[in-house]
Amino acid sequence: MRIVVNTRLLLSNRLEGIGWFSCETLKRITRSQPEHHFVFLFDRPFNEEFIFSDNITPLVLSPQARHPLLYWIWFEHSVKGVLKDLQPDLFLSPDGFLCLSSKVKQLPVIHDLSFEHYPEHNPFLTRNYYKRYFPKFARKATRIATVSEFSKQDIVKNYGVDASKIDVVYNGSNELYQPVDEQQKLATRKKYTGGAEYFLYVGALQPRKNIRMLLMAFDAFKKTKSSDIKLLIVGQKKWWPKETEKAYNEMRYKADVVFTRTLPPEELKNVFSSALALTYVPVFEGFGIPIVEAMYSDTPVITSNVSSMPEVAGDAALLTDPFSLDSIKGAMLLLANDTRLRASLIEKGREQRKKFSWDRSAERLWNSIEACLKAT
Repeated sequence: MRIVVNTRLLLSNRLEGIGWFSCETLKRITRSQPEHHFVFLFDRPFNEEFIFSDNITPLVLSPQARHPLLYWIWFEHSVKGVLKDLQPDLFLSPDGFLCLSSKVKQLPVIHDLSFEHYPEHNPFLTRNYYKRYFPKFARKATRIATVSEFSKQDIVKNYGVDASKIDVVYNGSNELYQPVDEQQKLATRKKYTGGAEYFLYVGALQPRKNIRMLLMAFDAFKKTKSSDIKLLIVGQKKWWPKETEKAYNEMRYKADVVFTRTLPPEELKNVFSSALALTYVPVFEGFGIPIVEAMYSDTPVITSNVSSMPEVAGDAALLTDPFSLDSIKGAMLLLANDTRLRASLIEKGREQRKKFSWDRSAERLWNSIEACLKAT
């Protein structure tokens, strides 16, 4: 069997949510299915680290697809040509984009529909492309995989796709994320926050991640509780809106906010495990991988009570209203003041995290692939 895979988001040292999903599931699937042949399609020179096994053939197709017009050219011309020439059994697309003009069976992984709910959080051309083409991708797909029950129902509701056509493939957590000893915690805090305890945010700094409200809530927390606790923000500034900049500049305690670049897993492991708590309060998520990564690190979690986050967190997190400064501040105060609560959330997190692993993700995605191949 031959499977062609869209791997354009496998970027060395630049993996984010969908990139990690692609990397971790494809690594396991290709190695566990040596009798099948996989063709990986890149839109730029690739790193050999992503050629996980001998049954993979990499191809580089131009142009680099990082703009709506180039998306269309890449999928409707470059990818179409490969599918026509190779006539594979399946085209797998972990970022949800499909080739609408091909008759090959296609399986997209549509992670979320955030652009339908918060279109203003995307650049104008990008959101217009998504809103125009993702409904077409959903209807074109032989089957669809998505990363939560919430996203599954969102696709059903917004695009009218039959629920029986959609498979839930949860995300997992990097195997590196696990607790570290007290000596490592002290060294990590000294490195990033001068030895102080810290709340942690990990993820892209984009509007739906709600960094503005997080900054305001942290400032309110500091005004209420006298402490040297910091806020450590790890992530790439993709978009830094004026509203977020204004909120930051108006903070009384902005000196206690520490920004760092995106960190490799080997370092992020220490940062997660040394945090007082993860403070991850987006207004919308299809899943929320940092929630699971914190649980594997034995770090308590504060997250949002909307979209997929209650599903992922279960009873192992403090759920807050992401639109309420007082709600987020209140959760911070609870965790800063109550060691028994922190211990309880860590224990519950150890149970909740069992639902999420990349091994299980790869198994579920392969099951979806098999179901897609059987579809008539």
